[in-house]
Amino acid sequence: MTDPATQRAIEAVWRIERSRIVAGVARLVRDVGLAEELAQDALIAALEHWPQEGVPDNPGAWLMTTAKHRALDRLRRDQNLARKLEAIGLDLEAQEALVVPDFVDALDAKRADEIGDDLLRLIFTACHPVLSTEARLALTLKLLGGLSTAEIARAFLASEPTIAQRIVRAKRTLAEARVPYEVPRGEALRQRLASVLEVIYLIFNEGYTATAGDDWMRPALVQEALRLGRVLAELAGDAAEVHGLVALMELQASRGAARTDAQGRPVLLMAQNRGRWDHLLIRRGLAALDRAEALCAANGEPLGPYALQAAIAACHARAGTPDATDWPRIVALYDALAQAAPSPVVALNRAVAVGMAFGPAAALPLVDALADEPALKNYQWLPSVRADLLAKLGRRAEARAEFERAAALARNGRERELLLQRALEAGASTGSARTDPRSP
Repeated sequence: MTDPATQRAIEAVWRIERSRIVAGVARLVRDVGLAEELAQDALIAALEHWPQEGVPDNPGAWLMTTAKHRALDRLRRDQNLARKLEAIGLDLEAQEALVVPDFVDALDAKRADEIGDDLLRLIFTACHPVLSTEARLALTLKLLGGLSTAEIARAFLASEPTIAQRIVRAKRTLAEARVPYEVPRGEALRQRLASVLEVIYLIFNEGYTATAGDDWMRPALVQEALRLGRVLAELAGDAAEVHGLVALMELQASRGAARTDAQGRPVLLMAQNRGRWDHLLIRRGLAALDRAEALCAANGEPLGPYALQAAIAACHARAGTPDATDWPRIVALYDALAQAAPSPVVALNRAVAVGMAFGPAAALPLVDALADEPALKNYQWLPSVRADLLAKLGRRAEARAEFERAAALARNGRERELLLQRALEAGASTGSARTDPRSP
């Protein structure tokens, strides 16, 4: 039986390294479904060996090596590949080291190797047009984010069986279509960029505010999404929305150190110590936003959804104190976002901004109008926002009931604690200005 300490170590390493292992193995077997199976085999091997032998000095490398050995064993059993290897007299790993990716024409080998990152290839493979948009998102979150089916379902506001079926069908479709494991070129790159951006941001969001579990944040996912976004910005440097997404993630990530207290409890946006915000990330985010705005202006195009969200985040980043926040501008930006990418969540966030700019009485009808939205049925921030507005209007009993309803919907332990605490506060006060559900 695995002792608890070793079990925790294996789980932690697997959470961090899983996507890299799948991506590295996929480069060998050219089949993301098979790569995931072989990565799982490596995890099972760790569960068998580490309790007796101890956790290796480099556990991620141990898992990667084990998975690749399983992959090589699998490939050697393929008689056609075995004959090919014998004919050319090269070991598969030697071929792998010598091949320079050819997906970008006018770049030297070093540059191509940087852009040919295994994880980036895996994203573009999982986002191939042969799959539906929903399947691309679900599969990439599963392969790269290491998210459970339940977590992905939460991100999509869909049922677990629906997401599970999408993932199974997606892997089968990629295998049957023999989709190449590569980063596309030219127009194909542009066509697949939008879904890749959406996937990266979903990964970021899961790290920024974890769907479930006991931790408010999963920093490894935030860093992975930032890294992928930055690499993608170099690969598609003339695409404004790539820079818009990078700006949005940099600006939101800048709040990381201020988003929890010493006990790991959430601290929402308006209560955060802004002196703890990372000003290097803020500068990077504002620079990326400037780049996105310049590209849009040069092309005569309006800002896209990510750039608009980044502009909203920039309003917070530029405000030295909560009271200095330009809420009317944020409302205007949400108006533009509602035109560019309408959704119930955008409408809810706009209502929050209206409440901050023009008072809770102006915002409450907007929130009540969303009560029957199917996509928000199990979305805890809907009753939470309503509760905050009710508290500010002095309707304390109603506010407490709404906070309790929000807590019942929350699957993240820290989030639930926060909402229950706010329910207690609502019984004694009119609440505070901690409202924006997407900006803690």
